Amino acid sequence: MAKIQKLSPHIANLIAAGEVVERPASVVKELVENAVDAGATQITVEARNGGMTFLRVTDNGCGMEAEDARVAFLRHATSKLRTEADLAAIGTMGFRGEALAAIASVSRIDLLTKTSDSISGTSLHLEAGEILEDTEAGCPDGTTIIVRDLFFNTPARMAFMRADAVEGSKVSAAVQLQALAHPEIAFRLLRDDKEVLSTPGTGKLQDVLYCIYGKTAGQMVPVDSQWEGYRVTGFVTLPTDARPSRALQTFFVNDRPVRSRQLTAALEEAYRNQLMQGKFPGCVLHLTLPLNAVDVNVHPAKTEIKFLNEKAAFNCIHYGVLAALNKATDRPAVRFTPAPEKPAQPTPKPAPRQESFFRTMTPQEYKNFTTAVKEAPRPSPQTAAAVAAAVERTATASLQQKPQAPGFQLPPLQKPVPVTPALPKKAEAPVLPEPPEQAELQMPEVQPWRYVGELYNCYILVQQGEDAFFIDKHAAHERILFEKLKKNQEAISSQTLISPISCRLSPENVALLLENKAQLEALGFQLEEFGDNVLLVRQIPMDLELSQISDTLETLASDLQKGRLEQGDTIRDELLHTVACKAAIKAGWQTSEEELMVLVKEVMSREDLKHCPHGRPICISLSQKQLEKQFKRS
Repeated sequence: MAKIQKLSPHIANLIAAGEVVERPASVVKELVENAVDAGATQITVEARNGGMTFLRVTDNGCGMEAEDARVAFLRHATSKLRTEADLAAIGTMGFRGEALAAIASVSRIDLLTKTSDSISGTSLHLEAGEILEDTEAGCPDGTTIIVRDLFFNTPARMAFMRADAVEGSKVSAAVQLQALAHPEIAFRLLRDDKEVLSTPGTGKLQDVLYCIYGKTAGQMVPVDSQWEGYRVTGFVTLPTDARPSRALQTFFVNDRPVRSRQLTAALEEAYRNQLMQGKFPGCVLHLTLPLNAVDVNVHPAKTEIKFLNEKAAFNCIHYGVLAALNKATDRPAVRFTPAPEKPAQPTPKPAPRQESFFRTMTPQEYKNFTTAVKEAPRPSPQTAAAVAAAVERTATASLQQKPQAPGFQLPPLQKPVPVTPALPKKAEAPVLPEPPEQAELQMPEVQPWRYVGELYNCYILVQQGEDAFFIDKHAAHERILFEKLKKNQEAISSQTLISPISCRLSPENVALLLENKAQLEALGFQLEEFGDNVLLVRQIPMDLELSQISDTLETLASDLQKGRLEQGDTIRDELLHTVACKAAIKAGWQTSEEELMVLVKEVMSREDLKHCPHGRPICISLSQKQLEKQFKRS
């Protein structure tokens, strides 16, 4: 018997579905791209239960004739390619003819379609790729496809699906990506019968940015540049608005959303020496180039591409973004302004916001006062009584010598009552308690180090013997907080916000955070979904600032993305790293000497405080001989 057999069309379609249809968002992407290729100017997407039970995509495109509608669900059936030469210059979003066949093989589909010159339309019902109903129907121009019960015949695939909220967020991300790719099309998205996105279709990218990113769009810089026949347009964030992840980086090549390390590298090269470590720029950039200068046929989902001239694509993005950043009016200008020789009155320098991270810190004045009181000598009871009697006699004599007003007579003085009553018989004299033994004199603890000061509001300078130590206050505090959080295996102390705070994030990050709500609650966060791309924060860790909430959540989502397949303890440590980093005092903040002293005592007394959770050193040393060598004294 022959061992090699030809696969049945159904099995072949299931294999193709595994490449093309990963989840409901994949279905939305393919159907929307077909609507774009059909010339639609209005596209509506509806999803229920994350798109697993119901997905509907409606467009006002050219529609299909009855004969074409039946053939459209066959594998490799397409109207977008005719000859081999067409593969060298693909200008449509879809071209393989696999999408509809793959989707139909793992779902139940209803199709309504009509062309503008037809009196009536066509209605089809399919299950597992088989056409079960084919009738004539009245419907508007364009195409409507309803996908129900995705993966109903492949239960193993269902196990890889996530919660409805997560899958729904990924559907939103897919629609938003298409809206950014085609600002000339009016998109509308409904999730569980609630409208979460509506774009105007004006053709202006910035209008779509406002619909998706809100006020963040107004802070982005426009880009419009050409390089050797390539053109880049779009918007990028300022260096001061950098993000903790690349979630806000979106690239399009000839209106096709793509992932490209080459384009990412070109973008970030334009920000070189302008970003903090661990921060990334955001962008929505359209790269337009000749169709034969790019190969889009390298991935079944058409998200990866190859450039004929990679250097030209790199330079177009790099220099285009660089020019846009240099033209930005709100970039800080570096200038040298000489100080006046004798200022009449020095102007106080505005200080950055100072946050005390030790909530029960005792002021130095109170500390000195209480120390002085405790160390003051205390008189014996007999001495105290004698002093009181002397004070009373002095006060009485002063009162007698004071001149009186006319007509005022002092009453006769009574013999003052002695402060210490006369002792009765010697045998009955009270026995006074013996004074307590003189406590042994406690010498103050001599510290083996000396606090010198602070440099640049960042580094604490300490001297110990012949060595000078430079302590990074942020790294030190971050490590101390991390050890404190890690030691407590229970839920982290949190604070409930009087007014919840809304945070707008990318759909992918929203999905990740919602999927890991239990882990985040253990870290002190209480989140809930509030509209599309927005999370409502009701509770945060005790040490976290309000201004750090959005940035912290975005970093947490990035940590979850990296640690999805790792052990729970590893993920928890990564999340604790983020919470500790965001809650720690920052370099550049003005910090009181008392707070700095507490950090110094911790660092100088513990051998385990060597690096922050991210691996940066907490303390470095410089010996006296090394310093003298720099001054040529040795």
